[in-house]
Order: sequence, then structure tokens, then C-alpha cells
Amino acid sequence: MAGQGKIITEFNEAIQDIQDGATIIVGGFGLSGIPENLILALVEKGTKDLTIVSNNCGVDDWGLGLLLANKQIKKMVASYVGENKIFEKQFLSGELEVELVPQGTLAERIRAGGAGIPGFYTPTGVGTQIAEGKEVRHFNGRPHILEKGIVGDFAFVKAWKGDLLGNLVYRKTARNFNPLAATAGRVTIAEVEQIVEVGALEPDEIHTPGIYVQRILEGKNYVKRIERRTVIPTKITIEG
Repeated sequence: MAGQGKIITEFNEAIQDIQDGATIIVGGFGLSGIPENLILALVEKGTKDLTIVSNNCGVDDWGLGLLLANKQIKKMVASYVGENKIFEKQFLSGELEVELVPQGTLAERIRAGGAGIPGFYTPTGVGTQIAEGKEVRHFNGRPHILEKGIVGDFAFVKAWKGDLLGNLVYRKTARNFNPLAATAGRVTIAEVEQIVEVGALEPDEIHTPGIYVQRILEGKNYVKRIERRTVIPTKITIEG
């Protein structure tokens, strides 16, 4: 069948060529749409000194937080880091290098990298620590700072469905950073909940064309985690 050259059956095989010091762009937002099985395979492999680019770094015991706990991440490029105590501890002790990026800027840096755009100017961050050491130019009388596009050695993404050619469809909120990440890896590895035949996906529903995906594999038994569960206390009154 066409496209079977992209199909990988084992997660440890999919990440076997990731070496120490690699830069990996990882899709997901919070714990929604994270490529959890690829992350678990990387934890098992033990690859060190990684630079991870992702919206956030998971939680202490799940997602990218597992790589932190195993001290495999050297540098984290993210926009939000507030749910991870291990992250805080490693940053304050100097074990972890952190580059905080405004969320919209991070999304655009990844998108630009995937589009082959080396840099762009944005007013976001002007006059703050974000702007330190960056070129400033004025457009329409307003200062803008130069931000560089991001390209990873690898990209990990999670999709709902994928076909044998690597075309991907994301589901609802899990779409988030995944389509951007998929374009910006020199090697993009997609884990999907279901692999379907070529032609099973309507062309208009495809979010990531298969040309961006080099490896695809199917995962099972996904864990539906919530970062922080907040509930409203209820008072039950029984009458009669």
C-alpha cells in the first residue's frame, strides 16, 4: 500500500536516532494533545541535554515533566511553566536553562520556522526583558523587536487520525500547537489514535499534509489527564 514507508510499529524504533543535544519541538497545550507515547519512549531511551520547544512543560508526573524528572532537558523554550514544581526547582538551582516566550510569539516563531522564514518583527515584548539583546526597528511609528523562527531537529505531534501517507487530522482542542510543530521539524514524528487507508480522509478535513510527516505510528490506551481539576462545592438538600 502506498505510503507504508512512513509507518513505524514501535515507539522506541520511531525515536531511536534522536541523539544527545537534539532540539525537539513538541505539540500540545497543557496536557491536551501531547504526544505522550513518544515522550515515554524518549524517557526510556534516556537521551540527555535536550532542548525542548513547547508551550509548557507538562506536570510533575506526566508529559514533558517526565523528561524533567529524569534530568534529560538542558533547555526549555516555553510560554507557560506554572504547573511543574520540578521545573521550578531545576530552574532556581541552575540545572535548567529557560527561555520564556510570549505565547503568540512562540506560535509564530514555530510557524515561521516551518515556513522557511528566518525572522519577523513584533511589538510584543518591547520595553520588557523579552526585548533584551534583540534588534529593534520602527514600523508606522511603533517599535518592534526581531524574533527568530524556530526549526527543530525533530518534532513530536499527536493527531486523532492519520493515513498511510502521513496526512493528519487533529480533534478539537488537541489541534493547538500540533499543526505548527509538524511543519517545523526536520524529522516530524506523528503518533495518532487511528491509522486509516489513503482516501479515507476527506481532503478538506486534513490539517497537516503528509509532506511534513516522515514517521507515523498508532498509539493505544491514551490517558486523559487534566492539569488542575477545579470543582465548585455543591450543597445537596433533601426534602421530605
